[in-house]
Amino acid sequence: MYVNAARTNTYTPTYTRLGPNITDDYERWYTEATPNNRMLLSLRSGLDSEISWALDRLCRLCNNDQFLLKSIPGLTNTLFEFPEWYVAQCEGEKTKYECLFSSPPETLRRRRHGLEALFILRNSVVNEPNAAELASYPKTLPLLSRTLHKVRPNNDSNTEFLLNAIEILQTIASSVVFPSTPTSVSNPIPTLERIANSSTNRSLIIASMTALNDLLSNPKNASHLSPESPALEAAIRYLPLLVDRPLVDACLNYLYSHLSHYAMAKAFLLHRDMSSTLKVLVSLLLHEQIEETVSLDISQPVATVPEVTVTQRDHELTPEELDKLVSQPEPHRCYEWMRTMFVAKPEGELTQVEFWNLYKDVFQRYQDQYPLLVASDVIKNVNLVFPSAQAMVLPGPPQKFVVRGVDRRKDSTADERFKCHWDRDQCPAPPFDSTSGLYEHILTQHIQKIESSDVPCLWATCSNPPVPKSRIPSHVLTHLPSPQPPKKHPSQPSEITLPSPDYPHPAADPTTRPPPPLRKAAVTYQRATVDAPSTSLTALLCLRILFRTSFASAAAAPKVDADHFGFPGVVEEIEEEDEADTAIQADESEREAEMRGRKAFIRVRKMMENVRLRDETLMGWIVEMVDAGMSGS
Repeated sequence: MYVNAARTNTYTPTYTRLGPNITDDYERWYTEATPNNRMLLSLRSGLDSEISWALDRLCRLCNNDQFLLKSIPGLTNTLFEFPEWYVAQCEGEKTKYECLFSSPPETLRRRRHGLEALFILRNSVVNEPNAAELASYPKTLPLLSRTLHKVRPNNDSNTEFLLNAIEILQTIASSVVFPSTPTSVSNPIPTLERIANSSTNRSLIIASMTALNDLLSNPKNASHLSPESPALEAAIRYLPLLVDRPLVDACLNYLYSHLSHYAMAKAFLLHRDMSSTLKVLVSLLLHEQIEETVSLDISQPVATVPEVTVTQRDHELTPEELDKLVSQPEPHRCYEWMRTMFVAKPEGELTQVEFWNLYKDVFQRYQDQYPLLVASDVIKNVNLVFPSAQAMVLPGPPQKFVVRGVDRRKDSTADERFKCHWDRDQCPAPPFDSTSGLYEHILTQHIQKIESSDVPCLWATCSNPPVPKSRIPSHVLTHLPSPQPPKKHPSQPSEITLPSPDYPHPAADPTTRPPPPLRKAAVTYQRATVDAPSTSLTALLCLRILFRTSFASAAAAPKVDADHFGFPGVVEEIEEEDEADTAIQADESEREAEMRGRKAFIRVRKMMENVRLRDETLMGWIVEMVDAGMSGS
């Protein structure tokens, strides 16, 4: 019998063994959910070194959303033992002389353990499962109440301990309802109000205000609200600190929770600081708004004309030119007359009849001495004087006989500014170049030649009576144009703006001209660039509540009396006299509160007119309050 001794090749898988996780705080026996957890046993050992080690590890672990108190059985109860001892040490006279004498090292270590244990609870309560665990734990509220009543913030450790306790209370406040008995030891609201009002520690004030806001936001705790609340006084006192955003935010949130109850809002209208509080709330809105300047162009098309209007008119022969032409023989007289009265112009056109009539009207008076040319010769002479001109007949019914290529010579009115109008516009002198030349001409050629002592003004149509010869030069200056243009503001345009494009210009009396539209018309206004921050929104809500309480209070239903029939089917019981008196007093108090509230809103109306919010709905609230502040109703 033979046996195959060949060895069978089989595959044997190899497994890599993972080494232990040696990362600190993640050892299995530190985090395992068993009653013999390493950290839990260290806390219960009573050894300071072990307790310090465990608390140090827990301080690192608690700031993690995976850390659950209930995962380690007994951990919550053990952690509570240390802060309970801390609070017990603060009772009575035990810490009276702590600021004068040093405590024993053992006491300091235990106090540190209590502080660290409460710190662990405070960090872990941020996680929602841990918050639910502490809210239902029976020792939580008694510990927090005793802490608020017994621990005094007279040193840093007590202040930190108290702050941690208040922050734990903030987290579980939504599910906590306290008895309405004001003297109950388990009710921390009066103590929180006292801390908010009397503490000088900013962190404690903010924490107390936040805790009160969370507690009083629960309608079941509304019975603890009071018009004389110390926290209300503190909130009003700290509101003007606009630069301290966290403190102002906490005060505003508490004020909103307080005013959200109608009875408290009514009572606040009678508060001595109500008017100043309104001003601070509006000042906060103004302080936090971010604006930009917006310019909207509303200019309309304008019609402008030059300031100095230069017009042109057909040239007429002056007496000097006429005297020079009359004595010349024809056809030279006709040639010179054409050169004086016409200019070559390719697009110009005159009728042949117009040419002949102009010639005839000038020289017909002298035909006895100097015979006139016939019309055909005058028209022929045009080609001799102006070679580019041409006499032609334009077809069409009727035919038109024209001379094309010439036009009337034009005189500009700009030259008339410096023309002498002495002798009632009969002065033959040509226009001058400047005012000084014209003035010199009038003095030397006209005034100095007058020998009488009283000289009349012969300028154009001037009706000024004769004045002494020494005064006539100064009077003449009133008729002459200014040698220098008047000074203008840099923004003043150099043209004249007319009321409309078809308005006549120049006008005989420009002062009666209707005012023209502005050349550059723009509406400039401020506009909010960003949405209002949370503090501004809370302040606006507080203003809205006070406004509605002052102006829009619900009218009482009419009762059956001499002036009202009441509601059908509703039978009202006859009130007793004392109840009637109480109702009358309440009505008077409400009317006084509304009157004070309306007066306060009237006083802040000017400030509210400068408030601008980006949201249209919220801005509508501001507009409504401003409008109501104008009429007071």
